[in-house]
Amino acid sequence: MQNFKVTWVQAGEPKRSTVAYDRPSADDRAARLGQEAGVTDVQVIEVKPGE
Repeated sequence: MQNFKVTWVQAGEPKRSTVAYDRPSADDRAARLGQEAGVTDVQVIEVKPGE
């Protein structure tokens, strides 16, 4: 199984999800984050299990 995390910038501070998602869930989370005020540079990145 592939694991993904979501990264973004909020109020000038880089953020990263603490949980790993499957791809559809990561894409959904990224889409919701992208609609929040002050959130920019939303990306879905592949991570290794446990990372």
